[in-house]
Amino acid sequence: MNTPAKFAFAGVTLAVLMTAALPGVAWPLDTAPPASHTAHKAAPMRKADISDAALVKSLPGFRNGSAEVNGVRLHYVVGGKGDPLVLLPGWPETWWTFHKIMPTLAEHHTVIAVDLRGMGGSSKPADGYDKKTMARDIHALAKSLGYEKASVAGHDIGSAVAFSYAANFPQATDRLVMLEFPHPDESLLTFQLLPAHGTFGDKLDFAHPYLWWFAFNQVQGLPEKLLAGRVRIEQDWLFKYFLVDENAIDARDRAVYERAYNSAEAIRASNGWYQTFTQDIADSKTYGKLEVPVLAMGGPAYRWMSKVIPPKASNLTTVNLEGTGHFVHEERPELVAKAITEFLERDRQ
Repeated sequence: MNTPAKFAFAGVTLAVLMTAALPGVAWPLDTAPPASHTAHKAAPMRKADISDAALVKSLPGFRNGSAEVNGVRLHYVVGGKGDPLVLLPGWPETWWTFHKIMPTLAEHHTVIAVDLRGMGGSSKPADGYDKKTMARDIHALAKSLGYEKASVAGHDIGSAVAFSYAANFPQATDRLVMLEFPHPDESLLTFQLLPAHGTFGDKLDFAHPYLWWFAFNQVQGLPEKLLAGRVRIEQDWLFKYFLVDENAIDARDRAVYERAYNSAEAIRASNGWYQTFTQDIADSKTYGKLEVPVLAMGGPAYRWMSKVIPPKASNLTTVNLEGTGHFVHEERPELVAKAITEFLERDRQ
């Protein structure tokens, strides 16, 4: 195994790994996060205030778009100039999750933030939620916008789709950025059904993460019956659990995500991303090692990512964002935007 080169990066730990392979599948960090701020209670907001049209108006230079590709309608927001950078969100959010970093990234790139199949303003078909099919969606979208090659960045579920994009369309991938989640592989099969004794509370124990919704979201039909019209209860619990600074996702943000997931159809579709994990694991075994440059950035998931991604990427840079929760780009937007920009521009002629 090659020894990673490590150096400081604006308060985070940065390691460049060239064809490194680290064993193990655990996901702890050595220290617990600092105490959180008081949870931000959201006030009711009118739907007009949080429509995609209204949200885009708060991001000068961006516009809404949609495209029929690969059998689905995808909603996206585009702006900026330069080489294309596609941003893919995760659960339980939408394209809006990137709004803090989009203006900075757009200074050097044409930024395309996409609602995935089953998310937000995109259609919610009965199937097609495996990450290979979702990667085909994004590839078809990029081509429809006139791009034969693009950099792709994703968070959470979007990170898994971004990896699948690079694995299935290497010729169409410039660089890959993965935030807080690897592509599903057999390490997921080791996750505990029960939490370690005395470790589970309303805030994430970094050394003993307990991801109960991975199992809950497998159940077909029940979650939407329980949560439709009241999904905010689950979302607020998750934001409290996963955020160090709970004010990083504010009242408007929470209203956006509540609106996007509050119907039975939306819950059913988003759970499809989890119900296809076993197919994703099978697909992962057919992928070769990525040769494109890869940036893997994590907070709570950093240890997990740094173990399972290196065997799958020949040219890997890792960034450990300490003292932040799962939504790294919302808690530490300046650092994340800077890291992504420098990674995308590195070694350019």
